[in-house]
Amino acid sequence: MSEENQTLAQRREKAAALAELGVQLYSNSFQPKQRIAELLPKGEGLAAQESEAGTPRYRVAGRVMAMRKFGKAAFCTLTDASGQIQAYIKSDIVGEALFDTFRKWDIGDIVGIEGHLFKTKVGELSVQAATITMISKSLRPLPDKWHGLSDVETRYRQRYVDLIVSPATRETFRKRVEIIRLIREYLNGRDYLEVETPMMQPIPGGATAKPFRTHHKALDMDLYLRIAPELYLKRLLVGGFERVFEINRNFRNEGLSTRHNPEFTMLEFYQAYATYHDLIDLTEEMLAGVCEKVNGTLQISYQGTAVDLTPPWRRLTMDQALVEIAGIDPATLADEGRLRALATARGIALDDQAGPGKVKTELFELLVEERLINPTFITAYPTEVSPLARRNEEDPSVTDRFELFITGRELANGFSELNDPMDQRQRFEEQIANRGDDDEIHPELDDDYLRALEYGMPAAAGEGIGIDRLVMLLTDAPSIRDVIFFPHLKPEARKGPEQENDS
Repeated sequence: MSEENQTLAQRREKAAALAELGVQLYSNSFQPKQRIAELLPKGEGLAAQESEAGTPRYRVAGRVMAMRKFGKAAFCTLTDASGQIQAYIKSDIVGEALFDTFRKWDIGDIVGIEGHLFKTKVGELSVQAATITMISKSLRPLPDKWHGLSDVETRYRQRYVDLIVSPATRETFRKRVEIIRLIREYLNGRDYLEVETPMMQPIPGGATAKPFRTHHKALDMDLYLRIAPELYLKRLLVGGFERVFEINRNFRNEGLSTRHNPEFTMLEFYQAYATYHDLIDLTEEMLAGVCEKVNGTLQISYQGTAVDLTPPWRRLTMDQALVEIAGIDPATLADEGRLRALATARGIALDDQAGPGKVKTELFELLVEERLINPTFITAYPTEVSPLARRNEEDPSVTDRFELFITGRELANGFSELNDPMDQRQRFEEQIANRGDDDEIHPELDDDYLRALEYGMPAAAGEGIGIDRLVMLLTDAPSIRDVIFFPHLKPEARKGPEQENDS
């Protein structure tokens, strides 16, 4: 029998013995009246070995994270979602029968304690238990408190254990919730309306990616988990909602990495009668404000690299970035033959139909992106790689589009929206014709969206921000899996017959 299964068997035997003694292992009768954090200020004025005047009774519940038993008394550390406190259980107070039963309880058990506050000889605030109740018996031991879950994959797979033993993990997810709340407050304060659009769509539109496909039996039709909500949000602009946003899941049937999870959270927002310049200003103000409120500073560190989010943030066109950062001769950028030769020399594989805009974008991704550490807006993306963005009126070869990069990663993508239905149809048709050899990426002509544009969509600007990557940045998390409660993983290896018998 493995050590793990032996421990589990011992705990099950102990639980059965407690049940025979009349202990209700999974009780729902104890109702806490306070959270642990509410007790902590009440003991600030107590001296060592002093009890709270009048000995008021408190009722708290939490998980036992440490336990010291000796003679007729025991100390245990109790933790709930708000904090932790020490509890003191003494035989002559709770009664010998209950104390003898309590001695058989384990670290990891969830318990309820009723009692009053006092400070020990060393000045530690504690709850003197008048009674103690088992709420939920833990059948598996917690990881060693000094090392936690040392295996990274186990941390992701058993997030519930990671959250129990790691205050840093709990703090990361508290910050995630706070970041999303602050973004909502910011947009709500500017008259944006939060909406919900379909998660299952008949056409995988709004971006170019491999979709997840399913089949709806009643309608007898294939549907796709959305890769982006963009085209539905812009339908709402047509319908008269002038400022809309959505924070929700997108799905892309592609690889996993430290930056990619098949299911991820995006903020997308759209504003009528605005340009991409307006959204650049909004993004800078919103994200700098979120950072300062969450971290108390605009000077942060990400994986050992200093990052300064103090506005104003740097702004460069793609061509400027290729010249100033990658060191490419401007004459090369203007000559398609020399541009393709440079890309080939750098090991970039190009399709025959790739034009100069596609080549520039590939060179930018290879030579520039990872060098953009402090916040930098890159503008003037080629029309060839921007099928939904408005062409620049002075130079139709580029669009009124930007991407925001921080620590070498794209964090946001926005542009002035294309609202000309004829131009949009032509762009869709070109995108379909140039889709390449990958049959899984199959843009389709969205006739309903084109019909919506034919009713008239106001001039507008829209943007998407990757929430997971933003949380990574603001919590100094090295992997996207560190900021998603339950990231996707390969299935665990199934137990063989010998292992099953072992258990």
